[in-house]
Amino acid sequence: MRFPSVVIKINKSKYFQLAAIILLTTITSLPAVAKRSIIGNPNNVNLGLAGPVYNLGGGGTDVDSAIQWMVNQARGCTKCSNKVDVVIIRASGSDAYNEPIYQMNGVDSVETILINNRNDANAPNIIEKVKNAEVIFFAGGDQCKYVRNFQNTQLETAIESVSARGGAIGGTSAGAMIQSGIVYNACGRAVESRDALYDPYRNINFTYNFLPWSNLRNTIIDTHFDKRDRMGRLMTFIARQLQDKRAKSVLGIGISEQTSVVVDRNGNAKVMGRGPAYFVLGNHRPEVCERDKYLTYRDFKIWRVNSGDTFSLRNRPRKGYYLRSVERGRFNSNPY
Repeated sequence: MRFPSVVIKINKSKYFQLAAIILLTTITSLPAVAKRSIIGNPNNVNLGLAGPVYNLGGGGTDVDSAIQWMVNQARGCTKCSNKVDVVIIRASGSDAYNEPIYQMNGVDSVETILINNRNDANAPNIIEKVKNAEVIFFAGGDQCKYVRNFQNTQLETAIESVSARGGAIGGTSAGAMIQSGIVYNACGRAVESRDALYDPYRNINFTYNFLPWSNLRNTIIDTHFDKRDRMGRLMTFIARQLQDKRAKSVLGIGISEQTSVVVDRNGNAKVMGRGPAYFVLGNHRPEVCERDKYLTYRDFKIWRVNSGDTFSLRNRPRKGYYLRSVERGRFNSNPY
């Protein structure tokens, strides 16, 4: 028995359009793969560490001597054969840190990993690399992306394990701000001093329990401090914690551009680089800290610590500070 021939005509244009749609859908549904760039020896050095230590950069040009300090503190020497692996973590940008840090003493390799989603922050190959590093450095950028993508992930656990082993954790600008015990996360509209002093609650949100460094408990770090006149907003951030009963005492750390605050394992902070750092203490409830009202807070204690000088985070000095107040959103005197 013979069947009649059947001819099927295919519209090639529509066929290729459909194939392209299927291919594009497949590609976009796949999880993003983190961008990675390494220079130096890819093998793990597996070195015993002498920290933990921290390097908090104020933004602008990095303080190379502070990064070298971090490397030396982790490896436990300044002139020895010990070498460390450095991992740069960033949410955007390039691998521009690789070459200059690789040229520093005691560095075996530098790898930049760009992580901008929670899938990558839980990827086993990335977690393994971070966990085996001796030094981790967060580039600047947007602290909201860091806390949203990294908090409560395996990446956060891996970073914490490096600190627990005695490693070094550093960062600049947003990469420094995420290391305080209380993080101004900037996940809303950008807020500067004038806005914050006018209304301590509008667009101001915080992230808690992110990176639990013991020497930075109940601290708030702010960067680009002098250039962007951020004393007012740091004072507001402190007042908020006291008003909301998050803590009984909060220390703000305001870091100038081209300046770093390095913190050793004993909680001793040293200022390095171009400018000063400001340590601002609030240890009583504000007089007025409410929505839609100007801030009033009397008698902040402020220590202005110049480059080369130190400040103990564990045993705060009992002298050397000056007092400043905010009355209805205005300073009673120059706070710097």
